[in-house]
Amino acid sequence: MTTTQSTGTPAKAAPRPAPRTAVRAQNAVIKYGFIFVTVALFLYFALSEGTFRESATLLDTLRYVSVAAILGLGVTLTMAVGGMDMSVGAVAGLGVSVAAQTMVVHNQVGAVAIIAVLAAGALAGLLNALLIVVLRIPDMLATLGVMFVIQGGKLILVDGQSVTPGMTMSDGTTAPGKFTAGFLRIDRGTVLGIPVSVLIFGALTVAAWIFLARTRWGRVLYAIGANAEASRLAGIRVGAYRALAYVISGVLASVGGLILASRIGQGDVSAGTSQLLEAVAVALVGTSVLGRGRPNVWGTALGAVLIGIITTGLTIKGLPYYTQDVVEGAVLILALVFSFTLSKRRTA
Repeated sequence: MTTTQSTGTPAKAAPRPAPRTAVRAQNAVIKYGFIFVTVALFLYFALSEGTFRESATLLDTLRYVSVAAILGLGVTLTMAVGGMDMSVGAVAGLGVSVAAQTMVVHNQVGAVAIIAVLAAGALAGLLNALLIVVLRIPDMLATLGVMFVIQGGKLILVDGQSVTPGMTMSDGTTAPGKFTAGFLRIDRGTVLGIPVSVLIFGALTVAAWIFLARTRWGRVLYAIGANAEASRLAGIRVGAYRALAYVISGVLASVGGLILASRIGQGDVSAGTSQLLEAVAVALVGTSVLGRGRPNVWGTALGAVLIGIITTGLTIKGLPYYTQDVVEGAVLILALVFSFTLSKRRTA
């Protein structure tokens, strides 16, 4: 009779689950952490700087971020389909040049300029859609190419110089037109004390939220971003929906261009250059809001408000502009940690 002995190593004990309180705390940090950061920064600046908490300052902050926020909404739509529109800043700058060219050089009224700018934004979106959907160029590369084309094209449109009322044109004549008073109200006007540009920002935010969260088209955009091939097999016209996202992004960028043109009152050839980074930043920051880990409209709006709070607060405190860039970059990194690192640990 023989006996056998177990020679195997003892099984490792299963890892103990994290305490329920710790899990809840981590989930709360992921879901509400960025909202807490925004509120904390607001209270810090409001309590330490009397100027910051004045209503005029708060409205100016929202007015300042309205352009980046509207462009960020367009970026959010393209992120929803798994892409990224890097041309929004250039399209906004194109809108400034088109508005100035229409009113100052061709002596047209503001309504004509608005139509021309929106049409230019839609055409830019269609160009992006053509490159991405039809020619199958990766989103970021295609929109970067369009960005450079537009930046060069708008310089050709205005002969490389800013368009201002009364300027001398290339043929020696004087520009006959000017920015109309009605057009300038887009950014400089108010309704019940609220800047028109802030009202536009709010209205477009609500409209984009309804589109993405409350309509079939929005749900389809998110489905495509999650798995384009599965969406295609389900009978969804993936190409058409991706094209739609980029066209809407182009139109939203042109709305930002209208606000910029009204704000500066001339066709500045450098307009829109700095808007791309802020638009992408607020869209990325928005992915961390409420722990969703995906592009969402209210998150983008909150991201824009947060950037505005930081910029205004640090400006009032007298910090140099390059310090603001460092802080904004740190906030973006923090948002990405919330969106990707912590959220993955929660789902692991």
